[in-house]
Parts: sequence; structure tokens; C-alpha cells
Amino acid sequence: MHITALVDAVDHVCCRYRIQAYRPYFERAGHQLALCPWPRSYWSRLRLERLIGETDAVIVQRRLLTSWQLYQLHRASRLLIFDFDDAVYQRDSYARKGPINSRRHARFAATVKTADAVVAGNDFLAAEARRWTGAERIHVIPSLVDPDRYLVAEHERSGKGVQLAWIGCSSTLKGLELSRNLFETIGEQCPGLSMKIICDRFPQLRRLSIIECPWTEEDEARELATSDIGVSWLPDDGWSRGKCGLKVLQYMAAGLPVVANPVGVQADMVKHGQTGLHASTADEWCSAIRTLMNDPVLRRRMGEAGRRRVEREYSVELGAARWLQLLDSLFTFRARKLESKTVACERET
Repeated sequence: MHITALVDAVDHVCCRYRIQAYRPYFERAGHQLALCPWPRSYWSRLRLERLIGETDAVIVQRRLLTSWQLYQLHRASRLLIFDFDDAVYQRDSYARKGPINSRRHARFAATVKTADAVVAGNDFLAAEARRWTGAERIHVIPSLVDPDRYLVAEHERSGKGVQLAWIGCSSTLKGLELSRNLFETIGEQCPGLSMKIICDRFPQLRRLSIIECPWTEEDEARELATSDIGVSWLPDDGWSRGKCGLKVLQYMAAGLPVVANPVGVQADMVKHGQTGLHASTADEWCSAIRTLMNDPVLRRRMGEAGRRRVEREYSVELGAARWLQLLDSLFTFRARKLESKTVACERET
């Protein structure tokens, strides 16, 4: 079967982790996958049918479509699949106008109603999608990682010299900037601590030393493995509850214990006392960081537990199996539907 995925960009993090990672599994199952950046110009969007060509299924990633775009895509392909891993039906946590956006919500509802299948990144997002279509069309496939790509941290440092790790892109860096006071307090109360930021932009803190590490796909796993503690803070709101916890999974794959506030999927991904520590207040954060700073044996034990959990529950291989099962069921349903139409037409003639 020929599958075309319409994505923001081929190198976008969502495309890499939620679509491109499954290409080898799709190909081994006999499917062809084409990645197609969403057309930018008005005229190219009008030629959307020609752009995707003849295809058996179109995966629309995150994009909220107008009614005529939905019509075009559904007419041009046999199956339409909508994949999303953020609360795209609202504005993000940092929008000045607030979260509610009626146009986004209306387009989200129309897209979900039209799609033959909806793939949500977590249960919170799936629940929103179920408001607009039957539960049988909703499938939860988290954003997953390939643990084989990640080296495992050795945890040889103790006390001064220990490194926090934060990984993300410029858009998610807003969360780190919003929690600036928290990390300033951590830096003040945990002398000798530094934070490695793996990103394309770097904030500066007065009381916590920042190690600037420009992100590259080739180096991200190695940079995580040479750190000691992964950190993730999210504002407690609807947008954050829609996040899929990719950075937490990357930390765990690299054998890092994770300190995170228990918001959204982080509450479940980080098993308190097993794979890391939950922290909500500044005092809890400082206590958690100090505990892990001074105990490399504990860091190693939690890191190993996190790595095992990724291998068992959050491996890309598991996501591939879910995708292939979904595609097989959709193609089988479509074939039976076409066969029924053909039989009906023959009877009429």
C-alpha cells in the first residue's frame, strides 16, 4: 500500500518521531511511505490532489484543515488518517490571547469527524477527539523512542560538577524561561550544579551555570548520556496535559533519573522513587536535585529502571506494531466496503 504523510517539515520533531521512525517497519510489511511537506503557497494548496498523487492513505499530521481541503484529500485518497500529539484545538500555554480559539476548535472537530481514523499521542488528546467521532475510530499511539539509539549514562560524578540536562526546541524553551525563578533557586541552593541545554537557543541564568549544547540529531543521545539528571517542568494547563513527554522518554532511554512536576503524562511516565522524583514546589525541586546530586548509586539505579521501562513500554517497535495493526484493519475494512458496493452494482444490472 502507498501511504503519503503530509507533515510540517521532514525534519520536524513530530515527523521524525511519529512518522519517519516507522518507515523501516512499514516497508518490511510491504507499504511505501512518502513524506510530503505541507504546501506553503495558496496555489499549491489548491493543487493538493495533484500533489499527493495516487495514494491509498493520507496521514495528515497536526494540521487543522478547512472543509474544502478535507474534501480534496478524502476524494484523492482511499483513506484519511489524522495524527496529532499536541492540544492543537487550542492555543499554547504562552499565548497572550489565552487558550480558547473557536476557529481552531471548529477545524479540529471537522477534521476528526471526516477522518477514517484518528491517532492521538495520549489519552487526554484521545478523550477530546472522542467528542467528535466514534470511539472505534480513535487510536492512542504515544510518541516513542528507539532505545538502541541511546548510550547509557555512567553516573560517576557526585556533588559539585553534576549536570542537569534539558532537551527541546525553541518553542518548548518557553517553559524553561517561564520557570526561570525555580531554576535560579535550584542553582542558589545546589552549589556546583550546572545545566546542559540541548537546543538551538540558550537562556542565561544568574545563579545556575548553563552549558550550551547546540542540538544535532547525531549528537543528542551522546550529550544526554554525558549528563546526570533529566529535568522537565510544565505549566499545569490544558496545553501541557496534551504534551506527550518526549523529553522524559529521551532522558529515561539515556539512563538518566528524571525530576519533573506531575503534570499530564509526566505524572505516569516518571515513577516517583523508581525512575525519578516528582516535584511541584521549589523546596521539593531543590530537595530532589540535592538527593540525586549526592548519590550516584541512586541515580544509576533509577536510570536503569527508566531505561528498562522505555524498552518494555515506550519503544518505537511497539508503536510500529500498533500502526501496522491500524493500517491492516483500515485497508481490510475499505476492501470489504468496495467489494460490497461492487456486488450491489452487479445485482442491480
